Amino acid sequence: MKFSTPTLLASAALILSGAAMAQTPTTPTAKHAAPAKAHAKVTPAKHVPPAPVPLPEADEAQLAAAQRTYLGSYDCEFKQTITISPNLKNAGYIDVALLKQVFIMKPVLSSTGALRLEDVTGRTLMIQIANKSMLLDVKLGQRMVDDCISPEQRELIAQMAAAKAAAAAAGIAPDAGLGIEIRKPAVVSAAEAASAAANAASAAANAAVAAANAASAAANAASAAAQ
Repeated sequence: MKFSTPTLLASAALILSGAAMAQTPTTPTAKHAAPAKAHAKVTPAKHVPPAPVPLPEADEAQLAAAQRTYLGSYDCEFKQTITISPNLKNAGYIDVALLKQVFIMKPVLSSTGALRLEDVTGRTLMIQIANKSMLLDVKLGQRMVDDCISPEQRELIAQMAAAKAAAAAAGIAPDAGLGIEIRKPAVVSAAEAASAAANAASAAANAAVAAANAASAAANAASAAAQ
């Protein structure tokens, strides 16, 4: 059988086209999905401290006690310093600053003449007497800082020392045989009264420390019993 030239050319074209198609790699119809991105890191919300509880309004007694508080910088034992200033947001309250801590105090005048600065949170207590002040940790039952002296207390200490010197120079000891006592100068009597008041206030401060120690021991015993 003989084929015409057009027929042969057409057949050759079909054969070549099929070969080309066989050699062409198959293109995938779907691309691989891109890997999912890692989840973004969740930042925890910042802790917002609760708003401070409003303090009760100071009465006349508290306002009067606040007026008797020695303000300013105190020199304490071991070269420590505390600073006492009025609380700017609450009239009749006192701020006591020690290192980076600030305690809001309610001033209370005791019957012995000592001034108590009571922490509104119940943690600390500051006692101001004639010749020094001290800061106590009521919950731990121990002194945080002692022998704190303000400028006013330092001046009072100097006055008491001068009065005692005057008493030693002018006072006459009572005669036990005759039972006669020479009346002392008024400045001597005032010095003795101030010294007695300071001793009474110091005794009250020691009693407060003892009470705090007892309360701490009772709390520890209760905790041990609960366990």
